[in-house]
Amino acid sequence: MNDNDLLSRPPALPPSDTLPLDQYAERAYLSYAMSVVRARALPQVEDGLKPVQRRILYAMNEMRLTMAARHVKSARVVGDVIGKYHPHGDSSVYDAMVRVAQDFSLRYPLVDGQGNFGSRDGDSAAAMRYTECRLTPIAELLLAEIDRGTVDFIPNYDGAFKEPSLLPARLPFVLLNGASGIAVGMATEIPPHNLIEVAAAASHLIRHPDATLDDILSLLPGPDFPGGGQLISPPSVIRDAYTSGRGSLRLRARWHIEELARGQWRVIIDELPHGVSTAQVLAEIEAITNPQPRAGKKEVGQEQKALKQLVLGVLDTVRDESSDKAPVRIVLEPRSSRQGRDEFMAVLLAHTHLETSVSVNCTMIGRDGRPQQKGLLQILAEWVDFRYHTVQRRSRFRLDEVERRIHILDGRMIAFLRIEEVIRVIRESDEPKPALIAAFGLSEIQAEDILEIRLRQLARLEGFRIEKELAELRAERDSLRRLLDDRAAQTRLILKEIDADAKKYGDARRTLIETVAPVAPAEISVPDEPVTVIVSKNGWVRSRQGHGIDPASIAYKVGDFAFAAIETRSIWPLLIVDTHGRAYTIKVSELPGGRGDGVPVSTLIDFQDGGKLAQVVAADPESLWLFANSGGYGFICKLDDATGRQRAGKAFMTLESAETVLAPARVHGQWIAAASSAGRMLVFPQAEMKVQAGGRGVILMALDDDERLAAVAVPADDAPLVIEGIGRGNKPATITLSPGKREELRHRRARRGVQLAPKIRPERMG
Repeated sequence: MNDNDLLSRPPALPPSDTLPLDQYAERAYLSYAMSVVRARALPQVEDGLKPVQRRILYAMNEMRLTMAARHVKSARVVGDVIGKYHPHGDSSVYDAMVRVAQDFSLRYPLVDGQGNFGSRDGDSAAAMRYTECRLTPIAELLLAEIDRGTVDFIPNYDGAFKEPSLLPARLPFVLLNGASGIAVGMATEIPPHNLIEVAAAASHLIRHPDATLDDILSLLPGPDFPGGGQLISPPSVIRDAYTSGRGSLRLRARWHIEELARGQWRVIIDELPHGVSTAQVLAEIEAITNPQPRAGKKEVGQEQKALKQLVLGVLDTVRDESSDKAPVRIVLEPRSSRQGRDEFMAVLLAHTHLETSVSVNCTMIGRDGRPQQKGLLQILAEWVDFRYHTVQRRSRFRLDEVERRIHILDGRMIAFLRIEEVIRVIRESDEPKPALIAAFGLSEIQAEDILEIRLRQLARLEGFRIEKELAELRAERDSLRRLLDDRAAQTRLILKEIDADAKKYGDARRTLIETVAPVAPAEISVPDEPVTVIVSKNGWVRSRQGHGIDPASIAYKVGDFAFAAIETRSIWPLLIVDTHGRAYTIKVSELPGGRGDGVPVSTLIDFQDGGKLAQVVAADPESLWLFANSGGYGFICKLDDATGRQRAGKAFMTLESAETVLAPARVHGQWIAAASSAGRMLVFPQAEMKVQAGGRGVILMALDDDERLAAVAVPADDAPLVIEGIGRGNKPATITLSPGKREELRHRRARRGVQLAPKIRPERMG
């Protein structure tokens, strides 16, 4: 179900007394979903606010809590908001107020908080009875024109008050402060930007409506986060994110080297990536240098031990020296001043959130009232359209005011010039208003005004004031009419206002944009030597140095036996595929060695959803392998594409119910052999196979309903193919097919193949 489905289907329930349960549940859920999307989670493209934020700012504006006013208790504001506009709990309103007051959460805070409004280390704000608030100066850009007819007002939740449906934003706040929220079936994560750059981009688009994204990016090169940091993603990645409205950007902390006496040095972290706190970085370093057993494990894993050794090999001390003067100051002292400074930081960047990714998901409510993921050009274009609309409404509102005032003053001028007649008509009439209207051709409004004015307003000097005011108002009326009729004049006015706002509220960019290659996790140096990986049927794994180990010399636990003994290299990965088709990667160098029993493979990886060991591969990462399942499907994959870094593995092979993973076959030649459980064999060209990084693949061999694929192989073109299985009398049997004998078995992929003779039920091929 997409966003349009949510909006096009009627959420209201029919008036009938009965309704099928499935229809009721569907409509009720759609109603709830749209309520969350529209009324809670997503911002509007026009003002960049969610409803609760808009209501907070409007309530504070109505309470006259501008920058010139003194701070008032936050509880007073929260009470006013929930009592008049937002029918939800006080904590939700206060949490929203706290966020728009935090200078480390918003690039341009809208509420000026006094007291404890939380910290970047995750400390929560004090209770609303202790904190105080008022609006910041920049909030004027959202509220200054609220009473000028610029936006529509709608009834509040009980109809007792009116609230604005939007705020007349003079700049695109959806880009300035960004937004974060989770709705039903959609979410938003809009990064903040620099005001001067956003204003320049908006002005350029107004002057050049056909501007391209590259034109805009030359003025607005990327996000500008409140905490600074460094954006290291290449321009192509940033452009892709702004094109579609979705992507991921790489952020890095900023630091400097502090030189000490006698050649010593230390690193000072000055700025952290957005959303990362000092406490988080310190906790990560503590977890690495003092590891604890993972959940459900009794001992610290080999990977944790290796990482501890790596970090302690370069880091001696870490301290937090943050203060009021330096909001972020993390001191990192190296173990030796002779080690490379770049290598020192590379280790910490790779294993902590000193370098991290920030997602971009520009989903918002558009001008058409529909939620949509928007690119940068579309966001700016919709705001520009809104700004033209706002200026036009503001001008019409002022024109109506001017014309009403001119109408009143025209009546007063008549009364001033013919004051004796006016007094006589009023004195002689029982109903003076109709008499004035009839005698002087006045309107009801003019007659009512004349009857309400004081005698002092009929003094001689008042006539000069009326004439002066009328002249000024008529000139303003003509100017407003020209403005409303001239699109170019509107453009000049909007550009002038944007430029003035940018000069008044703009500031320097905080986030440095400089393309740097992301740091790869630093590795412990491992010698390249031959090893044999030994895996038992019960899932115990170990390694032995060298190749050519006698299988008889390998001992197993009581009740356990051999599953695989693979000759590989210490620098190559060990790939494990579980019974669900999920792939896990273990470094061969981290396997326990010697003649012991090894360790359960489950201590090195985290099997998901009850998965168990199915197949193992250890080989050159660049080698090609054929992966297949008993349902007859398979694909060719480079081993490196199947590996990953997560202990929980990654989705790899797509299996249907009751299907099993067959032993992978290394690709040696140009012909693939597939054998079924019914003893049929098919040989077809490797070129007909699909090379992919995972999934279900293509059909290798056509199977009957009660038949399954038993084994696959890709032998060298000049090597024999050995088939092992069960022959007559359920006795082990072996068939060897030379390259010449395989000719009669060759056909195209996905055929049924030929019955083997002598008859055999294949189990393995190689």
